[in-house]
Amino acid sequence: MNDNQTISGGWRRVKSPLEPGYYLLQGNEACAEGAIAAGCNYFAGYPITPATEVMERICARFAELPGRVFMQMEDELASLGSVIGAAWAGAKAMTATSGPGLSLMVENIGYAISTETPCVVVDVQRAGPTTGQPTRPTQSDVMQVRYGAHGDYETIVLCPWSVGEMYWETIRAFNLAERFRTLVFVLTDEAVGHLVEVVRIPEEIEVFERRRGKGEPPFLGQDIPPMPLFGDGEKLMVTGSAHDEWGYREVTNYEVQARSIKHLADKILSHLDEIVQVEVSHCQEEELEVLVVAYGITARSALAAVQLGREMGMQVGLCRLKTLWPFPENMLKPKLEKAQRVIVPELNLGKMVREMQRLKPEAESLTKIDGHIFTPEEILLAIKGGRG
Repeated sequence: MNDNQTISGGWRRVKSPLEPGYYLLQGNEACAEGAIAAGCNYFAGYPITPATEVMERICARFAELPGRVFMQMEDELASLGSVIGAAWAGAKAMTATSGPGLSLMVENIGYAISTETPCVVVDVQRAGPTTGQPTRPTQSDVMQVRYGAHGDYETIVLCPWSVGEMYWETIRAFNLAERFRTLVFVLTDEAVGHLVEVVRIPEEIEVFERRRGKGEPPFLGQDIPPMPLFGDGEKLMVTGSAHDEWGYREVTNYEVQARSIKHLADKILSHLDEIVQVEVSHCQEEELEVLVVAYGITARSALAAVQLGREMGMQVGLCRLKTLWPFPENMLKPKLEKAQRVIVPELNLGKMVREMQRLKPEAESLTKIDGHIFTPEEILLAIKGGRG
């Protein structure tokens, strides 16, 4: 890019770093390849099951590519701190972890959001709490990625269900992080992370480059403010304290605090059409007997269950949440209204179902917490209810 393109940012097409074609990849490997394709040139992390393969693949591939930096840090807290610093030096930066590591990152997650630092955090969920079952899947981090950091803010959380989506949703995570100057989560689980499927790698990738601007306020001043880098000569001040549009600390200014919180929320909530994605299957009727709402690995079993229900003559459909946060309320409402029953299967004690119950109080929770994924038959039994 020339200097004008660097200052203005925006969308551009780039050649795939991996030779185009079909590859047999593990989910975690596909995540790493998606990050590389999106332009990730800095990774800092600490090995943790079941996310370690993301780090290992990145390490091996960075060694083959120019201008990429890999750092193994002493722990997860340092990993995200390093990622934030690299982002302000101009890198597209990322880390990957699982639940215990995510807990260590929470303070820096809030710092990244408050300082409007674009970066990507991959959470390959494992059964907890604490050490739990390192090699077993769960979906119990869905609230931690939304509400883990203290204070008020909005966050973006993407939830792939396949190896192919691990590739493409990681690319989308980087693009959203750069577009909206925020931390973005790729929230997956051990089952998807260790799943092996064929992925088609294209010749070109569409990527978003942050707008660096010149002589403009780097915070709060507009919908998505420009992000100059250290070394651009813009007299940058980056602080986690309440700050004005130039980064100056304003810890007793009520107006600045209110404007800052509103800005962090509005820059996400006013662009839901660019962020939120829901996939609908078998919902063609005006009224459904049962609507299943699922996400991640559970949605794969749910789709199979819905197809079995259809073969039995039931009017049953599926809504799959590709974006968990911001919660796709407006997209779900029309589907929930046409369903007599709504079932939300999850590998936890019932977390996202609470969001569904705000829209449809009678939504039913179907839970599993033994470290195994749902079978289609288990979800089909809930769909059938009293029909035998």
